Amino acid sequence: MTFSICVRERYTDEEGTDRTRFGVAVTTRLPAVGTLCPFASENGAIATQSLVNVELGRKGIEYVDDGLAIEDALSALLNADDGAENRQLHGIDADGTFTFSGEECNGWYGHESGENYTVAGNLLTGESVVAETARAYRESKDEDRPLAERLIDALAAGQAEGGDKREALRVQSAALLVETTETAETDGRDPYYNDLRVDATETPIADLREAYSLASEGFDAAVERYEAARDMDERDE
Repeated sequence: MTFSICVRERYTDEEGTDRTRFGVAVTTRLPAVGTLCPFASENGAIATQSLVNVELGRKGIEYVDDGLAIEDALSALLNADDGAENRQLHGIDADGTFTFSGEECNGWYGHESGENYTVAGNLLTGESVVAETARAYRESKDEDRPLAERLIDALAAGQAEGGDKREALRVQSAALLVETTETAETDGRDPYYNDLRVDATETPIADLREAYSLASEGFDAAVERYEAARDMDERDE
């Protein structure tokens, strides 16, 4: 199913603590890709696609969370999968990357990996879709913008190159997921614009971008309202 990108970024938070964030974004010419393909935690990001085996993503993240290196985790899962040659699987953890495209995936298919990212796709118009997705991410990684926003831009670059070649399929979807090592310390105020899906549309990237914009605006408004209410309670006490 189509194309996706997984990334790792190290950064320093507002308190001066070194952090890591992981992100995954995917789009396809089928509905509800977000229910099947993207997986992430504060320890890594994985995308499972082509003839999807959801367990490769679900168990892969579980294994990475348990401390197994992503290469070992995903290789072990593929070795136990009778349909491995129909799968496309890639991801990243704190220390490494993993990419796999089975020989029975539908063309064009392939993958690319760099120091902090992996990209893979199948049923594409050509190799340039993967290359442009990777390029757009690489060129944005030093920008002072949220990762979720830049992942959408990376998908848009791949889509502009042709994306999924199945033009007869009108119903499309897209999704993104970002997790950070700050997540456990936010008192339940996780930025929900980091976990978004557009399940059925003819314009998945544009709709995902709009959903991100609205969700970001809504989160900021909710935090502002929450903090104002908290300040009021503290004054009353």
